[in-house]
Amino acid sequence: MHLKRESPTPLYIQLKNTLVAQISTGTYESHQQLPSERELCERYNVSRTTVRQAITELIYEGAVYARPGKGTFVSEPKINQQLKTLTGFSQDVVERGGVPTSHVLKAELLAADPGLAEVLQITPDAEVVMLSRLRLANDVPLAIETTYLYHALCPGVLEHDFAIESLYRVLGRDYGLRLVRAEQTIEAGLANIEELNLLSLVSPAPVLKMERLTYTDQDILVEYTMSIYRSDRYKFRTTLSIVQA
Repeated sequence: MHLKRESPTPLYIQLKNTLVAQISTGTYESHQQLPSERELCERYNVSRTTVRQAITELIYEGAVYARPGKGTFVSEPKINQQLKTLTGFSQDVVERGGVPTSHVLKAELLAADPGLAEVLQITPDAEVVMLSRLRLANDVPLAIETTYLYHALCPGVLEHDFAIESLYRVLGRDYGLRLVRAEQTIEAGLANIEELNLLSLVSPAPVLKMERLTYTDQDILVEYTMSIYRSDRYKFRTTLSIVQA
């Protein structure tokens, strides 16, 4: 495909769109390396600056990712999570044909400070469970989840290995806590140094920050979770309807 120099669309945008089309049609598959900057310059008769602008746009949009010293590779399609249903990370990944795994970063009991106690609607210094995990799909790190639970609702829960077990499944099966609804907030932000390292990102990297409060069918607040999602691999979708005046 030739770029149109007489077009009002900048050459780097034309090149970016060309590469996006090739990725969409399978010319380049997930995790396949793109041609080098020099190859793209020669193939499309453009400057290295134009190629770098196009690649930068693709990285920002999450279509490709860079490995320092190795090149640029095609990203997997973004996980499209529907916000209308309450599901856990593992279920989301499995439903999309992926293999979920987790690395437990920290799991401990601690006394709730006044702020956490207010969020969980418990008394200050009450014992809470803190579980922090790195969540992966097909060995690609996608999210960091830090969950707080009122320990009185699930005594001994840390005896489970949450590197291989689903927290929601354990809460339902072993403690009779049937989670049915959640309140979520999502906002954009930039990954800090620890998040960059855990999520294999290059600074500056935009992320999606989510907070979730999860309730049982008895309207008991069980879970407070703070999550950091890679914005280049995740998108959230919901359906809106018009409220008639």
